[in-house]
Amino acid sequence: MEREQSYKTHTRYLPPFHFFILPVMLINLLNALRHAVQQPTLHNGWEVVFALGLAALALFSRVQALTVQDRVIRLEERLRMREVLPPELRPQVDALTYRQLIALRFASDAELADLVREITSGKLTTSKDIKMRVRNWRPDWLRA
Repeated sequence: MEREQSYKTHTRYLPPFHFFILPVMLINLLNALRHAVQQPTLHNGWEVVFALGLAALALFSRVQALTVQDRVIRLEERLRMREVLPPELRPQVDALTYRQLIALRFASDAELADLVREITSGKLTTSKDIKMRVRNWRPDWLRA
């Protein structure tokens, strides 16, 4: 049985990343800063630089994974729109921003054309506006 997903429940946390890796990196950075302030040595300064590097590595690896995911979503949505949208709306797909395309992934095929019309007419502008307007939510469980 598939779980239900909605605007309120679509945010995804990766527990190992959000609740272990990020806190450990932050605590490590704060601890290195504490040591550098208490005893300013070249070694403790290097520990701060190294802790910053590790924290940056964690954050940038997450950002890169999300960027690739967003590119795939944009491609999927453009392909879906070529099949689902009426011919007069298909040229509008190129006018949609990447955030609008990503938000539209949650819309059912039946409501997609109306949402694209509202976006291109300026009634819906932000991804939050689009997601809030979706009536029949298409769950997306395969996310980074």
